[in-house]
Amino acid sequence: MSDMKKNSAELAALPERAPNRSLLYALGFTREEINRPLIGVVSAYSEIVPGHAHLDKVAKAAADGVRAAGGTPILVPSIGVCDGIAMGHEGMFYSLPSRELIADSVETMAKAHCFDALVLIPNCDKIIPGMLMAAARLNIPSIVVSGGPMLAGRDAGGGGTTLSSLFEAVGAYKAGFMDAPELAYLEENACPGCGSCAGMYTANSMNCLCEAIGMALPGNGTIPAVSAARIRFAKQSGAQIMELLRQNKKPRDILTPGAFENGLALDMALGCSTNSVLHLLAVAHEAGVELDLRTINEVSARTPNLCHLAPAGHHHVQDLNAAGGIPAVMAELDKGDYLNRDQPTVLGTLADHFAGLSGADGDVIRPLENPYGAQGGIAVLWGNIARDGCVVKRSAVADEMLVHSGPARVFDGEDDAIAAIYGGKIEAGDVVVIRYEGPKGGPGMREMLNPTSALAGMRLDKQVALITDGRFSGASRGASIGHVSPEAAAGGEIGLIAEGDVIDIDILGSSINVRLSDEVLADRASKFAPKPAKIASGWLGRYARMVTSANRGAVLE
Repeated sequence: MSDMKKNSAELAALPERAPNRSLLYALGFTREEINRPLIGVVSAYSEIVPGHAHLDKVAKAAADGVRAAGGTPILVPSIGVCDGIAMGHEGMFYSLPSRELIADSVETMAKAHCFDALVLIPNCDKIIPGMLMAAARLNIPSIVVSGGPMLAGRDAGGGGTTLSSLFEAVGAYKAGFMDAPELAYLEENACPGCGSCAGMYTANSMNCLCEAIGMALPGNGTIPAVSAARIRFAKQSGAQIMELLRQNKKPRDILTPGAFENGLALDMALGCSTNSVLHLLAVAHEAGVELDLRTINEVSARTPNLCHLAPAGHHHVQDLNAAGGIPAVMAELDKGDYLNRDQPTVLGTLADHFAGLSGADGDVIRPLENPYGAQGGIAVLWGNIARDGCVVKRSAVADEMLVHSGPARVFDGEDDAIAAIYGGKIEAGDVVVIRYEGPKGGPGMREMLNPTSALAGMRLDKQVALITDGRFSGASRGASIGHVSPEAAAGGEIGLIAEGDVIDIDILGSSINVRLSDEVLADRASKFAPKPAKIASGWLGRYARMVTSANRGAVLE
């Protein structure tokens, strides 16, 4: 171990660090343990997030792997918000901002305690990108070990269910399509246990993308949380961090432009959450890699969509795992030269992740010759109400809504919009506009899962579009267009839309416009005064003052 570059040598060797070492002895460490590489095992374990409830066991397994390979594992905590529990009330204001707190706290713990390397153990939405951002910022050997996906639940008829099924069930109940006992049954059975919710939502999207960008071993995104294979995976990853330390292979050696191209190719093939765009932009920013929405659209235009996992289809992440997982998807993509196969990863090169695999199974993973779509699962649109772009999960949009025009129904916040939807005030053909929910205006860019699920449950998702400067959960489906930039609170043109204005949406043509002349828009802009952020005090007040636009990843300046 002596040939390793060790930050902890500062603690272990210098005589003047005797007081520091005394505190390590107070923790029960032996001299041998102090002299070994100190590996931070950062776990988001808590008793409030189902995706994190078992991470104590995953962290212990990872620590066992570190120790077996010659390192000294040191467990430290991370916060984590459960987006599902936070949804629909003031808690959702804190979700996206928590990503920055997580990145800052991992940086703080690693720097303050001279960690030589990191095993990062997240499992849910903002925790994964927050830890990745910290890894890129710190640039010490790091590996991601997720907690794995939740198994799908079962409805009364034996069909597969996920959290999105329950959100949509509320809309169905409100519209009279479901009775109270049916809703109660789903409430108790949609989420059967620990793990990240079972669809291709943001958590599973990011855990899968960690494999493609090279920061996790094969299986990170799809091995079920309740499987013994997840524990073995954690042990293997803990051991692998010691190999990365020996090689001095750091995140910025891995997170190059080629890595993000690989991540985007997988993103488009899987049909990942639109939040993945927000997070990849933020991680690229920390890694010093130029990435923008036009690059994302270019990758989408040339990459086929091979999977339709819930909410876009009836398959779940456990089905993807049984079909060969992310390595099988990458093997299929490799047949069409969609990947940078020589890109370095925590395993070796990306090609090592899918060596010997045949690719698509023809069901969960379609072959290149028969994709769900010739273009990727995510599309970026531009126009006179989104001059810096906006994002939609194209793979979850019904064919009849790919091109749509309709009158704007304008709401200055999610709460008024959801009340109108539940109150039966939204009609087929409408375009619901929810503004002042962006990074600054929210603040915190709340997810609009309640409105989209209400529309789906009320059987309006194939007739009504929704656009917002906020964002959507990966559980959303339908013509749900988010991340409109610039946001209303920053003076964006979405703030100029009036009730009844006709909105033209062309997802196939990457455009979104309000049917008004430049002169009319300019006249409205001259009289426009953006509303201030809804929360001006505390942490969210600071966040609103510092956060950038969604098209830049909503990072802090």
